Amino acid sequence: MSQVGSRPCRLWLGMAFILMLGGCRRGLPYEHKSVDELTAMLHSQDAAVQVQGAFGLSELGPGAVPAVPDLITALDSSSGLVRQMACTALGKIGPSGQAAVPRLTQLLADNEWAVRRQAAVALGQIGSAARSGRQSLQKLTRDPNRLVANAAREALERIGR
Repeated sequence: MSQVGSRPCRLWLGMAFILMLGGCRRGLPYEHKSVDELTAMLHSQDAAVQVQGAFGLSELGPGAVPAVPDLITALDSSSGLVRQMACTALGKIGPSGQAAVPRLTQLLADNEWAVRRQAAVALGQIGSAARSGRQSLQKLTRDPNRLVANAAREALERIGR
């Protein structure tokens, strides 16, 4: 086993640093892409590409409004991470993502706690336009996962009465 100061370890660390720099120059897969390009990524057969597309759209916030229908479709993915990231993007879009409220409300019962949590967060970020999800959010405040229950409480506060 190499010690940190040994020559083999220094060589390995140097090679890792060079590879990291080379990867940084190319940029991340979702950087410098238009809404249309990121939306097209949602339709990839590769779930990792779909996640990257949804993340890129989340970074655009309200600028990603044209992608709302495609993000709603992504909420039906078999990949929990895709569903979670689509929720994130819809939440960052805010009130203009209100068309997703019915599907986000359904996801409050998802098998994956991270999806339930992110659906609750998204509903809160959509705000008063998500009032139809209040009853489901109220039930979610009793979720066994504390992070999910807290997200539901915060969403209810943001949505208001």
